[in-house]
Amino acid sequence: MTKHSKHEREQRAAEKARVAEIERAWEASVPPQVAAEFALSVQRARERGPWERPPDMAPGTRPNPPRPGREPKAKKDDNAPRRRY
Repeated sequence: MTKHSKHEREQRAAEKARVAEIERAWEASVPPQVAAEFALSVQRARERGPWERPPDMAPGTRPNPPRPGREPKAKKDDNAPRRRY
C-alpha cells in the first residue's frame, strides 16, 4: 500500500468535495425532464453490465499465434527411406 503525506490526503479530500459540488450544481442546472431521461439511461446501462470484449484475433486461430517467420517446423515424415551403412 502506498503511503501519502497528510498534505496530499487533504488535497485529495478537497478535490473530491469540489467535484461533488460541481456535480450538484450541474444536476441543478439541467431541466427535470432531461435529468430523468439521463437517470433512466444510466440505470439501464448499469443493469446491462459491462460488455464482453471480443478477441483480437481471427476466428479459428490459436490463442498465441507464432510471430511471422517463427512458425514451427513441419514434422518429419516417418515413411522416408533410411540410409543403410
